[in-house]
Amino acid sequence: MFFHILERYQTMFAVIKTGGKQYRVQEKSILRIEKLPVEAGQSVTFNDVLMISSKGKVSVGTPMVAGAVVEGKVIEQMRDRKVIVFKKKRRQNYRRKKGHRQHLTVVQISKISHKA
Repeated sequence: MFFHILERYQTMFAVIKTGGKQYRVQEKSILRIEKLPVEAGQSVTFNDVLMISSKGKVSVGTPMVAGAVVEGKVIEQMRDRKVIVFKKKRRQNYRRKKGHRQHLTVVQISKISHKA
């Protein structure tokens, strides 16, 4: 069991920043991120890599890791589920109902590269 835990940390992963959020990614992982102006089927490159780990060696950027690039392929452009915003003030007959659906891009990570 102990070796199984070590194998988990032997895989290469990176922490990228896009859309004001940070994501931990591995190769072949699928992400739902904020909308990017890229069509489905095209490739996308993430240069804002905050951290990268390979075979137990960790490189942390200040703030970005130099020479690290994460590449992915856009699977689809979609919209998230609807979020209802309901406002009410009691005894005032004040009710407001609004819905919002966030635009998302679904990306599959294809390659993580780091030039040391």
